[in-house]
Amino acid sequence: MTDGTPTGGAFPAPARLSLPARLYLLAWDTTRLRITGAAHLHHLVRAGALTELAQRGLLVDDDGIATPVDLDARTGDPVLDGLLDLVRESRPRRWKAWVTLRARFTLVAVREQLAAEGCLRAEKRRVLGVFPSVEYALERVALVDALREEARTVLEGPLPAAEVSEGDAALVALAAAAELRTLVPARDRRRHRRRIEELTDRGGAAAPALRRVVREVRTAVVVAAAAASAPAGG
Repeated sequence: MTDGTPTGGAFPAPARLSLPARLYLLAWDTTRLRITGAAHLHHLVRAGALTELAQRGLLVDDDGIATPVDLDARTGDPVLDGLLDLVRESRPRRWKAWVTLRARFTLVAVREQLAAEGCLRAEKRRVLGVFPSVEYALERVALVDALREEARTVLEGPLPAAEVSEGDAALVALAAAAELRTLVPARDRRRHRRRIEELTDRGGAAAPALRRVVREVRTAVVVAAAAASAPAGG
């Protein structure tokens, strides 16, 4: 890809498609035209944004703390820059805290960005006939189907994990951690466990510190997904 995202993937994309945007689109069931894993999707999208910022070197690990490397650095992507600003303006926190803290802020930004690019259609409604609300419908079904097929190719091989781009490896590892049924049906999770571990390490291949970050963020997604799936009061 030549748009500033991690390179090496064959994912078709609009002019700009970040890791959090790809994760959001992968959550769409293109047969039923609805989102899967909606209860913890905001955590997955936030994890994708954190991971991309870390892979770009704009967020670094300082003894377990997610730390901006440059107070003036920008990516040009409103979703990623919005998260950078939030981290800069907040007190220091660990990576896993950022996976959940105000995570819907990033999800809203991703949906607005994809609507502006024509991937989604924003539909204004009124709840109870009074309160204004916006719902989103998928416009580019073929794009999402292509993204999913490429992600499944990364998951199933035949390309060795060491030859997969860091961005694509993180995409599949995080999607699997969030148990996105659109990519990894429950019956296939055990079969792909070793491959997912390899892709998790590949997502942070640039440096040992980055590998730790990717693993910590992925673990936080697993915890968030489990909490969202737990029965109320359980």
